[in-house]
Order: sequence, then C-alpha cells, then structure tokens
Amino acid sequence: MMKRITVVLASVLAVVACDDSGTTPTTPFAEGSQQVATVPGGRAGALGAVYVRSQGLYYDTFVTADTLPMKGDFQKLENGVTEYGPGDAGYRSGRWWVDVNGNGVQDAADRFFLCPLLPPGRSTP
Repeated sequence: MMKRITVVLASVLAVVACDDSGTTPTTPFAEGSQQVATVPGGRAGALGAVYVRSQGLYYDTFVTADTLPMKGDFQKLENGVTEYGPGDAGYRSGRWWVDVNGNGVQDAADRFFLCPLLPPGRSTP
C-alpha cells in the first residue's frame, strides 16, 4: 500500500513541475483568451481555483491530465464554478467537463480533463 501512495504522489509532483519552458502553462480554466480562475494567495504549485457553489468555498487545483477520453462520469465546470466538491455525493474527484460548444450536452466537441480539488477549501479566492 505504501509503495502505491508514493508512486501517485510522485506522479502528481511531476505534473506540477513539468513545464520549465518559462511560459505560462495552459490550464483548463482558460476559455478562449480569458483567464477564468486564478489563485492570488493560493497554495504553491496550484494553477487555479474552483468555486464550489454548494459549499461556498474555493479549492486550489492543478492539472493532472489535460485531456481525458469521453468515458465515465464527469462533472460540469463552468467559468471556474461547479456545484459539488470534496465530501459531496456529486463530486467526481476532479473529472471535469467544459461545454465548449455550448449545447448543454456532453459530446466529442467538449473538453474533458482531470484537476482534483485540494482540501481544505477557503471562503475567499
């Protein structure tokens, strides 16, 4: 069990530190050219924050998989806001769906990615 946990943590840390090009990494929070979520004062290594409406809290997050296949359960993320977060029955562990084409239906034209929310949440962005 301990070995598996170590491997997972090493993978997560590698993702945070993988872009050493000196440019700003692309995040799933950017729709077009507009930055949807930022983390002024957030924790080190976080690339964004998501507001969880049902809890009234902001959670830091970072990209672990920029693109996922459209298979399994996803949670809608719209303008950096979602309905459920850690501890809520509807939270999908950071498996997000952004309705890129605006038709309200999950389809191949949309974006699917993984960005876990990092507890604890906080009341301010």
